Amino acid sequence: MKKQQDYLSANNIKYIDYKDVELLRMFLTPHGQVVGHKRSGLGQKQQRALAVAVKRSRFMGLLPYIAS
Repeated sequence: MKKQQDYLSANNIKYIDYKDVELLRMFLTPHGQVVGHKRSGLGQKQQRALAVAVKRSRFMGLLPYIAS
């Protein structure tokens, strides 16, 4: 059985940029929480990079901390 490819590998995304808000919103719930690795399909290293990018984006004001 072949392992399913995650979104980042399928679209050849090497680096998760905190300024790419559209990409980050794909991995957030409607309440603004980061989805878990089982639902996102990301590996451990990619999931940590995603969390750091979301935190940086929130600090810079590009993403809200909570959904309004």
